[in-house]
Amino acid sequence: MSAQTVEQLRERVGGEVIAPGDEGYEDARRVLNAMIDRRPAAVVRCAQTADVVAAVDFARENQLDVAVRGGGHSVPGFGTVDDGVVVDLTAMRDVAVDPGRRTARAQGGATWGAFNDATHVHGLATTGGVVSTTGVGGLTLGGGIGYLARGFGLSLDNLISAEVVTADGRSLSASDSENEDLFWAIRGGGGNFGVVTSFEFRLHPVKEIYGGPMFFEVDDAGTVLRVFREVIADASEEFGGFPAWQIAPPLPFIPEERHGDTFLALVACWAGDVGDGERYLKPFRDAAQVVAEHVGPMPYPALNSAFDALYPPGLQHYWKANFVTELTDEAIEAHLEHGPKVPAVNSTAHIYPINGACHRVAPDATAFAYRDATFATVIVGIWPDPDDNEANTAWVRDYYAATAPLSEEGGYVNFMAADDQDRIKANYKGNYERLVEVKRKYDPENLFHLNQNIEP
Repeated sequence: MSAQTVEQLRERVGGEVIAPGDEGYEDARRVLNAMIDRRPAAVVRCAQTADVVAAVDFARENQLDVAVRGGGHSVPGFGTVDDGVVVDLTAMRDVAVDPGRRTARAQGGATWGAFNDATHVHGLATTGGVVSTTGVGGLTLGGGIGYLARGFGLSLDNLISAEVVTADGRSLSASDSENEDLFWAIRGGGGNFGVVTSFEFRLHPVKEIYGGPMFFEVDDAGTVLRVFREVIADASEEFGGFPAWQIAPPLPFIPEERHGDTFLALVACWAGDVGDGERYLKPFRDAAQVVAEHVGPMPYPALNSAFDALYPPGLQHYWKANFVTELTDEAIEAHLEHGPKVPAVNSTAHIYPINGACHRVAPDATAFAYRDATFATVIVGIWPDPDDNEANTAWVRDYYAATAPLSEEGGYVNFMAADDQDRIKANYKGNYERLVEVKRKYDPENLFHLNQNIEP
């Protein structure tokens, strides 16, 4: 864009507009995944909904690509773009709680850390992710799998309403009673339908949980995974948690001589009466010796932020994902073959349980279609050195290739890579054609195409 055009944009926006050559441009264009190196024509740091409207209108009028940045955790780099406009919501991060109604409204740039801090004061929570620096918006729009999902459903299942700026520059309310088709689509359809500037959630009584990570030897991993499969099938819905491959970081509860060794961790979260928590971990303790653990009563936000330090900005990222109906013995063998090869302390693979309350929602009630899946497997390649990109990307791809034939055809869009666009129809199963219809209504020119894209 010319300098004159940038000035025209600045005149329309109350927040900050940062263009190439401006102080702070390098920081403004940088995103979580260091593999992504793009140079936007302008980064619009929106201060209010009117700024979002102005930025969207400006991009449409000038036929510029639009990238939307909420919490900034988009691993494929959808939060930035070459030569286009970044609608940056990170300054819009307020969270307001109504404890009487047990609801909270979060702006589009809020993180789960900010959300949890605000709701925890009132002894309330809703399903978020497993890292508190994740954005509320991106996680919710794609699904929202987290510790509390078995008890309360996905993040999107707890969404009451949203404010959405659509491609034509309108700011619309979406709920069960207003723009119902849009409300249906944004619950799982990602950022395809507009910029969500605020989210209203249903909250639940959760203050203290019992949980944390337990580390098991790789030789015992098969036993622990089979016990996990059995326990999670009919466990109380107050029990959430997941197995994870993890190189031991230098933490004080892990014996120093085991720092750097690879383990299978079980990250537990019991959200019922804290006194009952140990009983739900007993099957795992009986199955194999625990090498190290940091388990006990803790505030829910403490568990939700426990792994933040492993995922600072500036690392290399490449991820893949599958939905799994049954964790078969064959699937467990594939995990045992590839999981212990985890290449860096930041890399991992998680097997999230999504039964319980998630199964009580019909597959066509929201855009999130895989209501019969029991697990969501995510293979998370993260490492610091770009010289390792080829080898570590190969680990993710090999792991995915081994588990995909034993999984459902589609996967969780929040963990899809940029090269997964060919899976888009499978990710939504029978809901895809309806999503296309909603896309044609609200974004017929596909202005919002920097996502796992549903083409109109």
